Amino acid sequence: MTAIKHALQRDIFTPNDERLLSIVNVCKAGKKKKNCFLCATVTTERPVQVKVVKVKKTDKGDFYKRQMAWELRDLTDVDAKDANKENPEFDLHFEKVYRWVASSTAEKNSFISCIWKLNQRYLRKKVEFVNVSPQLLEESVPSGESQSVAGGDEDALDDYQELNAREEQDIESMMEVCEYAISNAEAFAEKLSRELQVLDGANIQSIMASEKQVNILMQLLDQALAEVDNIEGKLLSYEEMLQSVKEQMDQISQSNRLIQISNTNNGKLLDEIQFLVNYMDLSKGHIKALQEGDLSSPKGIEACINASEALSQCMDVALKPGHDKLMAVKQQQHLFSELRDTFARRLTNHLNNVFVHQVTLLHTLQVKNTVSVCLCHTAELTLPKHSPLHRDLLRYAKLMEWLKNTQREKYEGLSRTYVDYMTRLYEREIKDFFEVAKIKMAGTSKDGKGKFATLPRKESALKQEVESLHGSSGKLTGSTSSLNKLAVSSSNSRRSQSSSLLDMGNMSASDLDVADRTRFDKIFEQVLSELEPLCLAEQDFISKFFKLQQNPTLAQVTDYKKLSYIHFSCRKDMVRMMMNKIFQSIETELNSLIALGDKIDSFNSLYMLVKMSHHVWTAENVDPASYLSTTLGNVLVTVKRNFDKCISGQIRQMEEVKISKKSKVGILPFVTGFEEFAKLAEAIFRNAERRGDLDKAYIKLIRAVFSNVEKVANESQKTPRDVVMMENFHHIFSTLSSLKISCLEAERKEAKQKYTEHLQSYVINSLGQPLEKLNHFFEGVEARVAQGVREEEVSYQLAFNKQELRKVIKEYPGKEVKKGLDNLYKKVDKHLCEEENLLQVVWHSMQDEFIRQYKHFEGLINRCYPGSGITMEFTIQDMLEYFSSIAQSH
Repeated sequence: MTAIKHALQRDIFTPNDERLLSIVNVCKAGKKKKNCFLCATVTTERPVQVKVVKVKKTDKGDFYKRQMAWELRDLTDVDAKDANKENPEFDLHFEKVYRWVASSTAEKNSFISCIWKLNQRYLRKKVEFVNVSPQLLEESVPSGESQSVAGGDEDALDDYQELNAREEQDIESMMEVCEYAISNAEAFAEKLSRELQVLDGANIQSIMASEKQVNILMQLLDQALAEVDNIEGKLLSYEEMLQSVKEQMDQISQSNRLIQISNTNNGKLLDEIQFLVNYMDLSKGHIKALQEGDLSSPKGIEACINASEALSQCMDVALKPGHDKLMAVKQQQHLFSELRDTFARRLTNHLNNVFVHQVTLLHTLQVKNTVSVCLCHTAELTLPKHSPLHRDLLRYAKLMEWLKNTQREKYEGLSRTYVDYMTRLYEREIKDFFEVAKIKMAGTSKDGKGKFATLPRKESALKQEVESLHGSSGKLTGSTSSLNKLAVSSSNSRRSQSSSLLDMGNMSASDLDVADRTRFDKIFEQVLSELEPLCLAEQDFISKFFKLQQNPTLAQVTDYKKLSYIHFSCRKDMVRMMMNKIFQSIETELNSLIALGDKIDSFNSLYMLVKMSHHVWTAENVDPASYLSTTLGNVLVTVKRNFDKCISGQIRQMEEVKISKKSKVGILPFVTGFEEFAKLAEAIFRNAERRGDLDKAYIKLIRAVFSNVEKVANESQKTPRDVVMMENFHHIFSTLSSLKISCLEAERKEAKQKYTEHLQSYVINSLGQPLEKLNHFFEGVEARVAQGVREEEVSYQLAFNKQELRKVIKEYPGKEVKKGLDNLYKKVDKHLCEEENLLQVVWHSMQDEFIRQYKHFEGLINRCYPGSGITMEFTIQDMLEYFSSIAQSH
């Protein structure tokens, strides 16, 4: 490195009057290693300029060249990356940040130390050194390599000190006195030396002359010392006198301190006694309430609540160290424990009795209501309300909270007892409720043909079918058996087990029995509407009575918009466990009811999907973590599965359709069936949350309809393929246009396109028959022109000369054309069905096509047989009269 420094000094910096002070071998961070040198330099002339110069080798590699230079005053920061560990990386912050990696940490440290010293010496604006060890930041420049090149000039700079203004003035005055001060420096220096010797001699004589004054001064000092000794003696006597006074004051102070400590201790003792008396004393009234308070009256309950809260405060007092060793405290704690245990037993026994009494009372009322329903032959689809039970039990909510905090085992035992009793009660109520719902659903059904049956079904058959669908519900109870008889006697038939698009296509609007489906919808909605408040009320009661729901205070909530979310998140798992146990039969019964509705009519799944989705959405808005929301969400999966199965069934029946070979096809049953399905679905899903499911079903159904229309058209023998396609796609287009279903807009356009294409195809193919020979003749003419024969030379072709043309035209006089058109009208009339009413549309299209062909034939005659005078034997006006008269005659 020393050789490189000498080379750089010699070749680069000496020619520029600069001295090289420090050097470091570096490369740019993060890039390929292209080494260069950073040099710290100063100029030899004043004022001194300090620079950082970047030097690199030339492309040939033999010489060095100066590439870039920065003024040290432009440097703002030096970042050494790490002050404790060896790290060769460092950054220099000029107008932008330059990141370097030195060849060694020692070179980096030496270079940074040199930069610091130059900054301290020459710059007023100090550079910020970051992550640099304090050892590197020294005031003096080390006598190392950084000075070897400069040859000690930096030390000379350290010794040099500028003259101040007064010194400069004195030297100038002295030089003015001596005229040869500038011309003969040596003589001037000798003169100054002689004058200095004279001054030194004068100083010595002056000191010797002042010896007498020095002796006088020494005598005065001796006298002062004697006075000091005298004063010190007096001060010692005073100090001895004050010492006795100090001892007496210390004794008084000690006595006062002991008195103060005694007073403080007495005050603290009094505070402790008052604390124990205030916080560990339970009134006689509270003790009496805990031991024998009436738990059945409102006043007694209120007294017990106040007493239990006071007891909890006494037992929860935070005792200070040592309090628990006091006999009085131990006695009070023992008393509190006995009172707690005694009251906990009384409260547990009383609440157990309340549970048994209330549930037994509700069960008795339920049996009476069931008997009255059987006697009057009516069955209301309602669930019993338990608000009186909840209202009575909520009086004990604060006592339950006290029991939860003090006697956890008894609290959990009471919760299990409540769940067991309520499970049996709700299971019977829900079972009876769903039995009534099933009877009502099965009571107004139809037979498999979609018409009302004339003979009633046997009671046992209906009962057996209903029981087979709800499975876990078991056999019907006595009361529900009476309801079975009532339902069977009031209804003579059941609905078909599954509806289909084919069945609907064969039904009239009256046969669809919209009222029956509406009744099913109302029954299903009533079932969900009864279950929803029942479950929410029970969950709310459980949360309040068993204190399983914690509401955060507003002080604990910084974002008030999140208050409801925190409210829900604080709900404990025990609520769901209790609700799952109490209402364990709801999901099973709902699935059984859904299966019955789907068996009665598969289209009921549309109603159920809409209603169930709405109730799930409502329940999630009230409480997304509630038992009701979870249960309805599970059942919704089943309903959605039934809906998908219904759609798949319709598609499967489309694919299995068979058309009679002896009769014309007409509008296919599944096409009209899709129309009825869409009208029904649009009425059901209006403003529904699950509209997306219906749109997906629409796409599947319409694609299946399109596919199977083409399949039937290809297989049709009696009716032409174009007629089957034209009529059915016209019906589909009309249906989609009237319903305006946004997701089927592309299919509506496709249906219109297919209808138009097959209408045109049918018209063209049919029109070729009345003028068959004329069509063949002109087709031959067009073929010759297409082969390259010029139009005016076609008449020279033997098969297409003028004589042949006249012969063909004579075969089609007006009467023959009209006769052919009349036969064509009858044939078209046989092909088309009456319900779509497309005969006039097709006949008008044939008229337009016939006129187009006529004009085309006239054009060919004029171009290929110019000047021949050959014309058709009937005019366009004749054709219009033919078409009009034929249409009117039929």
